[in-house]
Amino acid sequence: MQLKGILPALVTPFDDKGDTDFKTLGKLLEHLLAKGVHGFVPMGSTGEYYAMSTEERNDVLKFVKETVGDRGLLIAGTNAGSTREVIRHTETAKKLGYEAVLLPPPFYSLPTQDELLAHYQAVLDAVDVEIVLYNFPLRAGVEVGFEVLDALADNPRVIGIKESSGNLLRALEINRRYGSKYQLSCGSDDQAFDFFLWGATSWICGPANCLVEPVVKFYDAFTAGDLKTAQALAAAFYPLMTNLESGKFVQKVKYGCELMGIPVGETRRPLLPLSAAEKAAFGAVFAAANAA
Repeated sequence: MQLKGILPALVTPFDDKGDTDFKTLGKLLEHLLAKGVHGFVPMGSTGEYYAMSTEERNDVLKFVKETVGDRGLLIAGTNAGSTREVIRHTETAKKLGYEAVLLPPPFYSLPTQDELLAHYQAVLDAVDVEIVLYNFPLRAGVEVGFEVLDALADNPRVIGIKESSGNLLRALEINRRYGSKYQLSCGSDDQAFDFFLWGATSWICGPANCLVEPVVKFYDAFTAGDLKTAQALAAAFYPLMTNLESGKFVQKVKYGCELMGIPVGETRRPLLPLSAAEKAAFGAVFAAANAA
């Protein structure tokens, strides 16, 4: 699988009762496809998988697969708190037609690097899928370290890494150390321009749910070799990206969808809605980014 383009890390719309709103999810998918995204990553952290039941997660994966079909690249988020659960979610994704999954370290358990390597190997042994590793130590509590990357570098089913550490040097080192053995996907939204300069070919992008036009324009400009335009676009949406990275990421992305014209409901608790002041601050940078 070639990881290329803008791949929104999908939000999960909820209705007034807090249930999954499939009608709005379908509307969002069609809107983003029409704006030029290249695929989707449902049931990642932006999709609030951690707050959803197994049945709810499966229903979302099934709906996205049936709605998108072959119109875009699909990567299923199948993370959980244990290897056993991850394998079960990954088996379901495979049965639903997903050929690749996105996997950060299991949450809360804080595995060592040896344990994390054994975890990934167990998933590979159990299910015939391709894996995109996901390094997000702020959420996972541990890093997908170079010890793990070294061990998996020659496995043809470990195809890439979404790098969300916020440490640009990691992206540089991955590019230098492994070359084409790992496809690099940008996961640090405020560093997108730098990531693509250092070899990223895709951007698994939560903000693309609500900032789709500028993000797609950025990617199109960069891949066309128009680095000046790509840099100008990245500079224009940088304040929004830093606002998102400052906290309450999922709430802000969902509020951005409302500002875009497709309300997707609130986040599930324990995440609470934005305050009026937070909405005003985000709304200001959102308007500026969309004017780019």
